[in-house]
Amino acid sequence: MLLISLLFRKRKELKTDIRSLDLVDIKKFCQENNMKPYVSNQVYSWLWNNFSSSFSQMSNLSKSNREIFNENFSINKITEDFEERSDDGTIKMRFKLYDGNFVEGVLIPQNTRMTACISSQVGCSLSCKFCATGTMGRTRNLSTGEIYDQVVAIANKCKEVYNLPLTNIVYMGMGEPLLNYRNVIKSIHFITSSEGLEMSYKRVTLSTSGIAKMIKRLADDNVKVNLALSLHAASEELRNSIMPIGGSNSLDDIRDALKYYFSKTKRKVTYEYVLLNEVNDSIKDAENLYKFTKHIPSKVNLIEYNTVDGLGFDRSSDKNTDLFMNYLDAKRVNVGLRRSRGKDINAACGQLANKK
Repeated sequence: MLLISLLFRKRKELKTDIRSLDLVDIKKFCQENNMKPYVSNQVYSWLWNNFSSSFSQMSNLSKSNREIFNENFSINKITEDFEERSDDGTIKMRFKLYDGNFVEGVLIPQNTRMTACISSQVGCSLSCKFCATGTMGRTRNLSTGEIYDQVVAIANKCKEVYNLPLTNIVYMGMGEPLLNYRNVIKSIHFITSSEGLEMSYKRVTLSTSGIAKMIKRLADDNVKVNLALSLHAASEELRNSIMPIGGSNSLDDIRDALKYYFSKTKRKVTYEYVLLNEVNDSIKDAENLYKFTKHIPSKVNLIEYNTVDGLGFDRSSDKNTDLFMNYLDAKRVNVGLRRSRGKDINAACGQLANKK
């Protein structure tokens, strides 16, 4: 009996998640199984417009067609496992994946601006020294459907709690989006197109630690979203010491990639810069940042550091923060300070690590 149970479980695991298929693939499957041509469009709509979690929900399909799809495919939906609410209204949601892994997403309310911060990987391989997610390592990439499900779940939570629609999406959760390029770009398609949520691409921001060749690919593929670079240090030695991403991702490589990106897209880049006490918050650091950012139209978001136990970094002092900002202001840099949100529940920038 145990053997039969194990074999059934193995067979179930081998099913392909139908959301990994394109519409063309589903049409081909329908044709091979003698289904009417329009069935593929019905299934596709149920998956991406109606967020179906099972084939039995697809009520305009015949019972026999539903059974054929169910025998051959799975729909690996995420499920909410845990939720925590901050004093400032931020909501952190932990999601369980079909294989037992977990990721986190965050709803950040700011007046009528409602932002979903979503993850693209289980963990992260880049090991930034000040980031809790970087201590986890990378388990795997998220699928297109798993990324999309986070947005849908957070949008529903936004409506439920605040009675407001989701307005913005940032790929700033767990993982490096450009190391899961195909699935991230496909998820953006469903978020912004009539096949899915139909949100404006102007409301979507993709944040990267600086994968130079993939920044160029974004430009070549004309991905119409906002690009943010997690810079955090503008001298090579310092950046390598706190962000050891290595390879062909030196500051020179990244600068060249960003110049290429702007030449192709004419879109401004946002630089994210977390201020670490007596690490990257000196006037010399501000000067390096100015020199790095002046080559293309851009803005700088300075970020208050959110302390993570055991990592050994502290938030920059108010004095150093003010001096840093004043230097950039004097250089006519478009700079702002982003205040921490959700840090009391480990939901703020750099704190996501699947902790309850």
